[in-house]
Amino acid sequence: MKIDTILFDLDGTVLDTNNLIVQSFQHTYRTVSGIEKDREYIVKSFGEPLALTMKREFNVPVEEAIQIYRSFHHESFENLIEIFPGMAEAVISLFNKGYKLGVVTSRLRNTSIRGLEKYHLMEYFQCIITADDTKKHKPDPEPINMALKKLQSKPEQTLMIGDSLFDIKCAQNAGVQSAIVAWSELSAEEYMIESPDYVIEKVEDIIKILER
Repeated sequence: MKIDTILFDLDGTVLDTNNLIVQSFQHTYRTVSGIEKDREYIVKSFGEPLALTMKREFNVPVEEAIQIYRSFHHESFENLIEIFPGMAEAVISLFNKGYKLGVVTSRLRNTSIRGLEKYHLMEYFQCIITADDTKKHKPDPEPINMALKKLQSKPEQTLMIGDSLFDIKCAQNAGVQSAIVAWSELSAEEYMIESPDYVIEKVEDIIKILER
């Protein structure tokens, strides 16, 4: 069946928040443990709910580590994020072509909205599902299932685009098609382990996939 719904992850897919996230973690490591970690190590947790990462990484109460992280993150947010080249134009084009568009992210609602508003994209997404909206998070299918319900879309007519293994697994668990962006911080060897349906080498490929 023809795809009529596209769901986007936010971090690392639409918005380039990679530097912001890495610097926020480094600030937390320095504050809590007096160390820094290799960028490659930090990147492996991209897409994972923050509480899970903090519980594993820091020997302090999870909420304390989260507060340290978020304090730096919120203060630096607008200054350290960018939008991936061509992404705004692609979103607007898809909207004008009549596709139903949604965001499914593990980011909290406040900064999700701030990021979309910075690049004037809010009006193009009919549905925004954040970590504040679900009890279970990626790779559990609940976030995508909630988006499908709000958009009145069918799984078999939906494509989820993301940059992490959590996005691919979430899509597969929800029965929707999955696409990984090649500008992911993961290597091709890492993300192909989960066998996404599509690999998007450049933003323009999104349109080509949908027109096949």
